[in-house]
Amino acid sequence: MSYETAVASMFALGHELAQTPSNKFDLAHMRVLLEALGHPEKSFPGILIAGTNGKGSTAATLASILRASGLKAGLYTSPHLVRINERIRVNGVEISDGDFARTHGDVDRVAERLVGAGALPWHPSFFEMMTAIGFCYFAAHQVDIAVLEIGMGGRLDATNVVEPLVSVITDISLDHQKFLGNTVGEIAREKAGIIRRGGVVVTLPQQPEANDVIGNTILDLDAVGVSAVQYVPPVSPASPEFRAPDLAEASSPRYRYPLEVMGKQISVESPLVGRHQLRNVALAIAAAEEVSKKGFRGITAESIEQGIRQTQWPGRFQVAAGNAGWPEIVLDVAHNPAGAWALRSALSERFEDRPLVFVFGAMRDKAISEMTEILFPLAERVIATRPDNPRAASPEEILRAASRTGAEVEAVDDVNQALERAHLSAGPAGVMVVTGSIYLVGEAMRFLASRA
Repeated sequence: MSYETAVASMFALGHELAQTPSNKFDLAHMRVLLEALGHPEKSFPGILIAGTNGKGSTAATLASILRASGLKAGLYTSPHLVRINERIRVNGVEISDGDFARTHGDVDRVAERLVGAGALPWHPSFFEMMTAIGFCYFAAHQVDIAVLEIGMGGRLDATNVVEPLVSVITDISLDHQKFLGNTVGEIAREKAGIIRRGGVVVTLPQQPEANDVIGNTILDLDAVGVSAVQYVPPVSPASPEFRAPDLAEASSPRYRYPLEVMGKQISVESPLVGRHQLRNVALAIAAAEEVSKKGFRGITAESIEQGIRQTQWPGRFQVAAGNAGWPEIVLDVAHNPAGAWALRSALSERFEDRPLVFVFGAMRDKAISEMTEILFPLAERVIATRPDNPRAASPEEILRAASRTGAEVEAVDDVNQALERAHLSAGPAGVMVVTGSIYLVGEAMRFLASRA
């Protein structure tokens, strides 16, 4: 099977959120598939990371730290920005086209056999297939450890078949209510499903409802709760210990601040910009320290410092320098109200006096009205568009959702044309902000790469 055929076969399974809960959410089926594959998930220790926002950034930072510590580190994330290969990496390198095609073929043949024998009621979903491919690839490449980002929820997510060395829970807010619940508490219960009896869970204080659920789960399971709060630099001027991170003035901004880690002073230099990212970096540091206590002695203060500095995680307040008459471009995958607030804060900090032109596209099932009310007041102009995804809202739907913002919004159905329009509106002195959906940011990255 060719790579192109394998990818087409994956997408023919349907979008990973467009399946019935009974189909997607059944760990028993995932365990049947993995047993038939020889239990690849048992060949490496794993770290599970759940949350609403920040789990990808935390996972990328932690994997970079582990790699800098001399470990062969797998990283499994979702969704992808440009290519499906991005979801599966070993030591920062994406799975090759050939390896993806071969591993997909192996998993698909086993899945078809199980369905034919009646061991599975239906073919595994897109996300179950991706997860199995990732596990098989990590097993074949004999990774020392794998960082696994939960796709959605936690309790019944396909990745949760792993017995984690450490569990990490990032910030929790409302998102995917159709699948996870209508309150922060209900969603937190799903996320807390990655906590194991007697296990270690790293987290930070957050909304009271989420705190209560996570705290009670830790008590009920006699787990060990580890707070990463000591690794979050104070950011409130009201604090007597206030030490604001330095935002380096460069085309690719970075936060810089001193921190004491594992008894030593290090200089944190993170490419993940935005005050919310301070929390994600803190979680990665605390998780790495917990992993070191599990026998991975190569993790040191120095390797943590190096790993943070070398983190690569595109599309998260990624700033592309302007050239050939184009303005600076900010690419950010803010896809829910919490993400929109984080983006708004980062924009205010980085581009306080610059005119902003937004290119905005979102999925229909997202809180579009709330996101537009948070972001659009910052903009001189907004170009509403529609990424190539069946769940995407039309530009006209975005216009209706943004009616109360008072922003000047123009509807342009084609993403490439929307980017060209925003370029003309912003001019070389302005800033283009592409946001609202990871799928929109991915299309924008492809367009910008083709121009380059």
